[in-house]
Amino acid sequence: MDINILGFGIAREIFGSGQVSLPLGNAATVADMRSALEKQYPRLGQLATYMVAVNNEYAANTRTLQPTDEIAIIPPVSGG
Repeated sequence: MDINILGFGIAREIFGSGQVSLPLGNAATVADMRSALEKQYPRLGQLATYMVAVNNEYAANTRTLQPTDEIAIIPPVSGG
């Protein structure tokens, strides 16, 4: 299956676009997606941390993904 992933902040810069498509096997989990993304975009793996949201909710690494899910990569945010 192909999933579309939205990138925000530094993730958008790393992707070179606000959205990327990633091929994954059926029954892929958030952890599988993270691994594939970090392989394709090594700089993403160098971030101290980043969150994954699926359908507007933060998702655990064990969550199974569906092709219709809206997935977002949310990098660390600092402010002051």
